[in-house]
Amino acid sequence: MQRFMIGQYGGFDYGKFHKDFKAEFYGIEACSFPSDEDCQTLIEAAQKHRFHTGVHYPLRANPARLRDALFLSPDDYERSEAFRQIQEELDYMVKLRPDYVLFHYPKPVILDSRVDWSTWRFADRREYIHEVDLSLNELIQHSKYLFEWLSRKGREYRFQPILEFDGLNSYVYQHDFLEQLLLAYPDIKLCLDTGRLYQQDKLDPNFDARALLRKYTKYAALIHLSNVQINEAIQHGHYPVLPELNTGEGWAPIEDYLSIIREENSEVKIMFEHRSGLISAQDLNRCYAWVDHILNGVPENPPASPAR
Repeated sequence: MQRFMIGQYGGFDYGKFHKDFKAEFYGIEACSFPSDEDCQTLIEAAQKHRFHTGVHYPLRANPARLRDALFLSPDDYERSEAFRQIQEELDYMVKLRPDYVLFHYPKPVILDSRVDWSTWRFADRREYIHEVDLSLNELIQHSKYLFEWLSRKGREYRFQPILEFDGLNSYVYQHDFLEQLLLAYPDIKLCLDTGRLYQQDKLDPNFDARALLRKYTKYAALIHLSNVQINEAIQHGHYPVLPELNTGEGWAPIEDYLSIIREENSEVKIMFEHRSGLISAQDLNRCYAWVDHILNGVPENPPASPAR
């Protein structure tokens, strides 16, 4: 469990911390904190409890901006604004000294015209474009600039850049340019989200979540782990992973996903991106123990050690 993490989104919640965090866990991923006081609380808690921190961009909530940086936009001004805003956040989080900073990729999402994306969650129309708006060659060129810029900033500010896959089109999963960039810039890693991969697997007949995991897990530093149930509709998003959630009832094949992850990358960190309030503390411990058993072969005895 030394590679396990929890999320703190929208502020530092001590109630969630004491329920969800275990002394042997690696750390906390923070996102969209509403005030300087919340950020200071995170810094003090990290020092007191000796955990690592990561940032899911942005660290600070700003209702006037989109959450995600549109660094692949076909619009030159929108792209330059994205990098300027990231720079502002990097300057702000110097005191936190996060291990990593995570950004959604590709952003805007490039929609495959063959797929019905009506169930994909977007907060704003600007978060997606269509394939006709950005060619493969343009995506490659913008991505090359992004990788060079993030790699340079990572060295300057001493954090690991992480790109979390959002909705994907064939540019990413049927071409090798991204793998070539990951090999050329090994300091930049990926984050794979099990709930998002499963959702696209269900809605996109051209997409294979297991194949993508086999292809890209070796380049990952982080897994965002949660379950979701999809039958006629999408239900129970960000549900904690538990062994009894049956694939025959529409739940994601989490054990299959974790088995691939174990085979491809034994060093990857697991961030439980779930709504822990949906289950009891006992079931939450079972969730942790089950994942630890699959990934590390640890007997399924629920952890007893709370956060210090």
